Amino acid sequence: MQRLYRKRIVLGVGGGIAAYKSAELVRRLIDQGAEVRVVMTRGGSEFITPLTMQALSGHPVHLDLLDPAAEAAMGHIELAKWADLVLIAPATADLIARLAQGIADDLLTTLVLATDAVVAVAPAMNQAMWRDPATQANLQLLESRALKVFGPASGSQACGDVGMGRMLEATDLAQCAADCFQRQALTGKHVLITAGPTQENIDPVRYITNHSSGKMGFALAEAAVEAGARVTLITGPVHLPTPDRVTRIDVVSARDMLAACEAAIPCDLFIASAAVADYRPEVVAPQKLKKDPTSGDGLLLQMVRNPDILASIATRPDRPFSVGFAAETEHLLDYAARKLKDKNLDLIVANDVANPSIGFNSEENACSVIDRQLHATLFAQTSKSKIARQLITFIAERLNQV
Repeated sequence: MQRLYRKRIVLGVGGGIAAYKSAELVRRLIDQGAEVRVVMTRGGSEFITPLTMQALSGHPVHLDLLDPAAEAAMGHIELAKWADLVLIAPATADLIARLAQGIADDLLTTLVLATDAVVAVAPAMNQAMWRDPATQANLQLLESRALKVFGPASGSQACGDVGMGRMLEATDLAQCAADCFQRQALTGKHVLITAGPTQENIDPVRYITNHSSGKMGFALAEAAVEAGARVTLITGPVHLPTPDRVTRIDVVSARDMLAACEAAIPCDLFIASAAVADYRPEVVAPQKLKKDPTSGDGLLLQMVRNPDILASIATRPDRPFSVGFAAETEHLLDYAARKLKDKNLDLIVANDVANPSIGFNSEENACSVIDRQLHATLFAQTSKSKIARQLITFIAERLNQV
């Protein structure tokens, strides 16, 4: 089971002898499905070469805060936004002290200040340094700011001492990293999610569809699993891997999707993120429609309305808590609020798909969530995986208030 599937982890390597374990840690994180970027302090690069970490991670290692080439590729602010987790292993006493004081004098400490991701440190130092009141006070300060501390373990040390201060082993640290994403707000809940586009056939060759990639719906499914839910994902035609521990049902048309949703009920939470075709051809031609070479006339298709999946589920007597998506190009909040009321929804997520940086097929998103009181909550632009976890947390809070 890949518990870190599609997670983005920045591994910070401090300047301690335990840096040799960081090479194994990269492998263990990748084995669990994570994508890893390595940031090394100057001291860290003295204990293990950046080339080694690059070979293991498959990506260039970030070393300097003021490196023009690195900033052009992925600057420290972009790296901070990219991360789902910043794991510093080893975290020396000096590095912990600088983090506690908010000092940003190198790439790694600057990145920690700039990120909104979870930050965790794996202490590694001599047992006397670990016991020192200054170190303990610094760790308490970090924990009060919600930074996580993994370890240390007790045992023999490079200096010959025996005691607390050994960095945890790579397998244990990978497990700790996975535990950071085990949010249990939806434990025991069945969550039904729709994703992707639908296809409505014109003839055996052509069909009507839209630009939806399914990425947002798949990210929501992954986040819901992390929150403890049993997840059923009903998706139109997309080329995305199934998230771990998600039950996937593939469909083609809007009517297929409705039938699959009805078969999956009962559920506690329904999130309709699919971009469902509103119309379909009234008649599907049994053979490929041919153009008349002697005429310049166009092709006239008679269209009929597709069933409204969201409204159908949200108006059932056994309706689940229902969340819709409104992908609009203008009058975003007005149209979304109207859809919320017309379809009897509990929440609606409004997306401005006219913005190419957060529209269909993009890697990032930004949205507003509107509730029944027409109060809008804004979620700032970030990766779709981060937005998905933020949305699941928000939705779970509202669901648990019902």
